[in-house]
Amino acid sequence: MARSGQRSGEPSAASTARDGSGSTPRPEVSDRSRNMALALVAMGLVRHVLTSRRFYEGLAVAAVAVGSMRGISQESRAGAMERLAAWNKREMRRLEHKAERQAKAVKGAAEMVKGS
Repeated sequence: MARSGQRSGEPSAASTARDGSGSTPRPEVSDRSRNMALALVAMGLVRHVLTSRRFYEGLAVAAVAVGSMRGISQESRAGAMERLAAWNKREMRRLEHKAERQAKAVKGAAEMVKGS
């Protein structure tokens, strides 16, 4: 249903006021003006962030989280080094015992050859 004062199919008065291209001309904005506007918006955002209590609370939580993760990492590394040192000690003992057994076996075989 068409509104009163406007027939369906006819363009509105606002669209007939435009030029034939279908868009209204825009004033040219220089790069300097655009950069200045962006700089002002950025400065306002920075000011808002730096004066925000929520920002500082989040920053404190992040600092605590990073510190605790660092401590956990150091403890994990220390535990891994302890396990590696214990494994190395066991391996050295095992290899020493193996070398002693082989030396005894060689000595026993040499004595058998001499005794024959």
